[in-house]
Amino acid sequence: MNVEKAVRFSRHALDNMADRGASEEEVELTIRTGERSPAKKGRLSFRKNFSYDAMWKGKRYQAKQVMPIVVEEPDRFVVVTVYVFFIGGAK
Repeated sequence: MNVEKAVRFSRHALDNMADRGASEEEVELTIRTGERSPAKKGRLSFRKNFSYDAMWKGKRYQAKQVMPIVVEEPDRFVVVTVYVFFIGGAK
């Protein structure tokens, strides 16, 4: 993986991030240091867990996993969507 590549965000990805609780910084860090794996349609996914210990939609969670789906181009990664999974929620 070329960690020097620029990271660009589609409008769809930015909207998802706002709705799902991920920041641009978390997504970029996930792409640069997270676990990389193939995704559908020739895309790539990256995963990284972050300590969270905060409230999200009325529940407290200990961690969250950020998973951007990207298209790798020769000089950049284009983030097409972002999934966020909250972990360790109190019942």
